[in-house]
Parts: sequence; C-alpha cells; structure tokens
Amino acid sequence: MPIKRICCIGAGYVGGPTCAVIAKKCPDIVVTVTDIMPAKIAEWNSDSLPIFEPGLEEIVFEIRGNNLFFTTDGPKAIREADLIFISVNTPTKAYGAEKGKAPDLSCVESAARLIGKNASGATIIVEKSTVPVRAAESIAAILSAECREDGTSFQVLSNPEFLSEGTAIQDLLSPDRVLIGCESSEAGKLARKELADIYTRWVPEERIVTSNIWSSELTKLINNAMLAQKITCINATSAICEKTGADVSEVAKAVGMDQRIGPAFLNCSIGFGGSCFHKDILSLVYLCKQLSLDEVADYWQMIVDLNELQRRRFCQRIVKSLYGNVAGKKLAIFGFAFKENTGDTRESSAIVVCKHLLNEQAQLAIYDPKVRESQIIRDLQSPGCEFNSSSLKIETCPYEATKGASAIVICTEWKAFKNLNYQKLYDSMESGARWIFDGRNILDHQKLMETGFQIRPNSSVLPGRTPETNSVGIKAGISAAKTAAPVIEERSDLDPVLPVLR
Repeated sequence: MPIKRICCIGAGYVGGPTCAVIAKKCPDIVVTVTDIMPAKIAEWNSDSLPIFEPGLEEIVFEIRGNNLFFTTDGPKAIREADLIFISVNTPTKAYGAEKGKAPDLSCVESAARLIGKNASGATIIVEKSTVPVRAAESIAAILSAECREDGTSFQVLSNPEFLSEGTAIQDLLSPDRVLIGCESSEAGKLARKELADIYTRWVPEERIVTSNIWSSELTKLINNAMLAQKITCINATSAICEKTGADVSEVAKAVGMDQRIGPAFLNCSIGFGGSCFHKDILSLVYLCKQLSLDEVADYWQMIVDLNELQRRRFCQRIVKSLYGNVAGKKLAIFGFAFKENTGDTRESSAIVVCKHLLNEQAQLAIYDPKVRESQIIRDLQSPGCEFNSSSLKIETCPYEATKGASAIVICTEWKAFKNLNYQKLYDSMESGARWIFDGRNILDHQKLMETGFQIRPNSSVLPGRTPETNSVGIKAGISAAKTAAPVIEERSDLDPVLPVLR
C-alpha cells in the first residue's frame, strides 16, 4: 500500500531537513518528526528553528501545520506511521570499554525499542543514522523481541544520508544519488519500492541506487572516509609546502584540474570537522580491528591522526609567530562553526584552536554569525580547557571583536569575512605587529599586506616571499607607522613556523 504517514525519530540536522523536503514534495503524506527533547521541538514549532541551514526556514514555515508536524509524543507518531525513519545521534563512545573507538548505538537501540513497543501493522523501518555494518540486523532483533503478538511486522531498510551541512536543502532537492539497501526477500524488495516511490516524486529514477543492506551501511562510512582522506591529503601537502616554498593553493588548483580527482575538498584548512567524518572513520577503524584487519585499520586511523596534527601545527604557528607568548594578549577569533553556512560546531577545529589559546592564557573575542553564545560556552567548557570569564568574550560584531586585539584568527570560511573593512579592523587593533592567521586561505593576502598586516596563511607563498626562505615580505611604500613592529624572519635552517626576532 502507498505510504500515507511517515514518522521520523530524531529532530536534528538530518531528520529535520530531510522530513521538511519530503513533506514539501509529497503534500499527500503526513510527516511527523518526534524527539525526546521538548526544547528542541518547541524551537521547531517557533519562529527560530534550532538549526541554521540555507533554505530550510522557507520550507518549514510554508508547510508546518499542513502536513509537517513536530511533536514530543513519539508513541503516537509511531503508532500512526506506515514508515519510520531512525535519525538519531550515533557518536563515538565516550564511556566504558572501547571508549573513543566504537560507535555509541544507545540512541538507535532506544529508538528501536520504542518502535517495537508502539508500532502497529506492517511497518517499514529506515536507518537514516550512520551506523556500523550489520546494525540493521541488531535493529531487526530488537524489533522482534519487543513486538506484540498482534500481526505487527517490520521490514528494515538502509537509506543513508549524503548531506553536506550548508547545502543540505539543495542536496535533498537534487541528490547525486539516493541509496536504498534491503533484504533479498520479496518483502524486503517491496519495502524498498515503497520508499523509492516517495523519492521518485522529485528524484530521477536513474539516481535511485539499490543494494543489499550491508553494502548500503558500508557505503556511507567509506563515502565520508574518502572525502576526509582528500582533505587530509591536501593538508599533509601543506606541510611539505611550508618546508619547500611551494604554494599549496597552486598545487591544489593544478591537481584538481585532473578530472579523475576534481577540485572539491582540496582547500587547505586547519582540519576537517563536523559530526560525521571523525566518528565515521573511527567506526571504520573499529570495524577493521574487529575483523582482524589491523593494517587496514592503521591506514584509516592515520587520517584522524594527520587531522589532529594539522590542528596542532596551526595552533603552534600562532603562538610562535606572536614571539612564543600569547598570555594576556587579545586575539579575535573569526568563526566557530565547523564550516560556513551552518551553526553546527560538532568537532569544529575552532574548538581545538580556542582551547589551545585559552590554555596559553590568551584573551579571546569570538565572533561567528550563526553560532549561539551558549553553544560556544558549552563547547569550551568541556574537559581539557581552563579559562575564566575575563579571558573569553563572545561578540556579535566582528569590529568589536578586533578592538585592541593583537591578531585575527580565521577559523571558518564565512564569505562575509572576505568583505570586511580590514583598514578599519587594522586601525582598531593593538599597535605594533598586527597579525592575521588565515586558517582557511580565503583572504586577499596582497591587499592585507599593503594595509600593514603581518599575514600567516595556511602554507601559501605570500607575495614578496622567496622560495628559499618563505619569508614574509612587506611591500615597499607602506608607511613607517605601519612597519614599526619587529620584522619576522623565517629561517630555512629551522622549523619554518619558528619566527626569529632581529
């Protein structure tokens, strides 16, 4: 029978946008999103949604209350549903055995038990959450154990999301592919068709890809691991560039022109973040270890290790450039989200950078156009960071953040940062050397040097540098007032990020 009612367990970055688009494209289907957090559901029902995603508000505000609903009454939504998405958090375990390695599936288990106790009739269960291979088998076992003897039956499908935060709505409206994994039984294939019929309302049929459940689950992990691998490759290249005077931006451009590789995910940065890459690679490492594929596990683990190295290198570059001491110095942090066009801070490199600088007793003024102050405080109050209220301030204006600052640190590639009045920022900063650490390589470094800034990009050769020393050159003609600070020289016979006063 055609699907008439859908329930989604989990009102987060996947469940909310996914169900909003389905409801938009399928006005005859009632879509209900449920979550155990009343505050989150209240925000979904308000004028201020709990997440920022371009295009999401317009869809939600248009159809909410028509065929899109948000509720905390999970049992009722489950009882009425023909199809149920499980879209809950699956972080890396933070407790007990295999802490920091294995995926934590407690939320998936809780969702499965809730479904088993409340579903009625023939119900299709769809894994949306990223899960380890063969998780569907465990879900099916839980459903069977919880199921009542009243003719209730289940079919479990795998339908992983391939969304990129910041472009999630566009990814949903025009996906590269929709992957659906199912059992080989006739009942499994019929359930797959029911789900596929929903997507074909707006997705071309040739983009609907089918597989067995295990292949679908593994595809999601490998997809994210390969994207993270590409980012790590160019970041590792940046370390070579710093030693040789090569320009990582030029290398990335030339390499990306190879059609077999492509330019996406080749922007040198301070490391990847977000809720998926880190935990999914760790899940893959854990899977390989469980299968006694130790060498394969080591391969994937190296991506995580190199990502942490890239973050440490950036932090060390800031401290060393500021004469080995940032204690008491005000630093303006531009960006806290893990990437532009989202308010998500999970695994953000900015958290690592800010914790490092706070532990070095720097005074931070943080500005991000979409991340809430409460979220920033929560992220920095986690273990491994020591600070007091006087050393941290959250600003709502970038110009306020830079007043009296010794440096600007770009942590997120918000396009708005390119269009700021950097002369005004320069004039408001502490006298002496005024630094910009461009962790995303998004700014016009030549223009900033002409303004008087000392620039430290991510492994790009600045105008005026020589390949032999990779030293910062200040363009002739800058006023003496702007060049009164000590010149920073980087000697080729030392670690190239180690500044030497002369």
